[in-house]
Amino acid sequence: MSTDSLAAAIDGIALVDHHVHGALRQNTDRASLEQMLTESDRPIPSWMTQFDSQIGFAVRRWCAPALGLAPHVPPEEYLAVRRELGAPEVTRRLLAASGIGHYLLETGYRGAEILGVHGMAEASGRPVDEIVRLEAVLEDVARTGVAAADLPARFREVLAERTAHAVGLKSIVAYRHGFDFEPEPPTEREVVRAAGAWLEASQATGAYRVSDPVLLRFALWAGVERGLPIQLHAGYGDPDVELHRCDPLLLTRFIKLVEPRGVDLLLLHCYPFQRNAGYLAQVFPQVYFDVGLGVNYTGARSDAVVAESLELAPFAKILFSSDAWGPPELHHLGALLWRRGLTRALARWVEEGDWHLDDAVRVARMIGRDNARRVYGLAGSEA
Repeated sequence: MSTDSLAAAIDGIALVDHHVHGALRQNTDRASLEQMLTESDRPIPSWMTQFDSQIGFAVRRWCAPALGLAPHVPPEEYLAVRRELGAPEVTRRLLAASGIGHYLLETGYRGAEILGVHGMAEASGRPVDEIVRLEAVLEDVARTGVAAADLPARFREVLAERTAHAVGLKSIVAYRHGFDFEPEPPTEREVVRAAGAWLEASQATGAYRVSDPVLLRFALWAGVERGLPIQLHAGYGDPDVELHRCDPLLLTRFIKLVEPRGVDLLLLHCYPFQRNAGYLAQVFPQVYFDVGLGVNYTGARSDAVVAESLELAPFAKILFSSDAWGPPELHHLGALLWRRGLTRALARWVEEGDWHLDDAVRVARMIGRDNARRVYGLAGSEA
């Protein structure tokens, strides 16, 4: 088997995208599309275009051929064909081109704008399972008019109901507070007191957004009690995060407290802290990580991000994700750039004699598919 065969083997893996969101339901104009090609929530300045970025160049290079265009076409030509094809066809083509074989869909962010579990399954023709966002469930419970004293028990009940068929949980404590929280579970009294203040303020404003660290800790530990794998956003994200407080090393004490519970913790994305995440995955048996979001946004430099993810952690502790939300370009690019980065890293090590070719293929299948199957208890597929 040559390194060309290695590339073919990696291209042939039906990836498990263990953290992803739905593709857009509707067509979108240029301004809206460009806004979705950045993690910023600020308007794009009139003197620039998001197509002049690593991800913008990657869209023109790699997504254009999937829509029947030549690589590197001007943005105007790409957008014209995109409009002509329409959202369902663009989504169908780009999801098919990704080669993703199973999606684990997190449904808690702007769900009305994107395809849900059934919509993604129909558009992709692939299995889709759900990941439930803890904070979204807590906010939904608060909107029912629950009393503060009843909130802890009611949240646990609803969480059990909402996750009856889910394969995992997700926390955005990194966004709402940061990882520098007190790691111990709060007492019931602390939760009720915090809930009272939050519910009163939320009822007055109509905005049920949980950011109190006591309630965030409560939701997180309720997730631990539920026993499903827990995903935690780490590192790079929109301006809602304070990046220096999203270093996964800040979770060390929490990880130690969770360890006896036997619950797996999956650190998502991690850029630019992927080496820190690799350390945690090496030393703690229940910690896993990926470099999802950073791969798309680093474009032609994503090879380096993928290679760095392979430095320290055992290969059984690394997973693939795209973290795509909205434009199906992100689903396609997340898979394509990850495959390319992995192929280039492993091929070099094979050519230099550090790795055997058979081991390279085995590791690629572990990271791209098999590790997620094991962690989430997924049924296998033949590819």
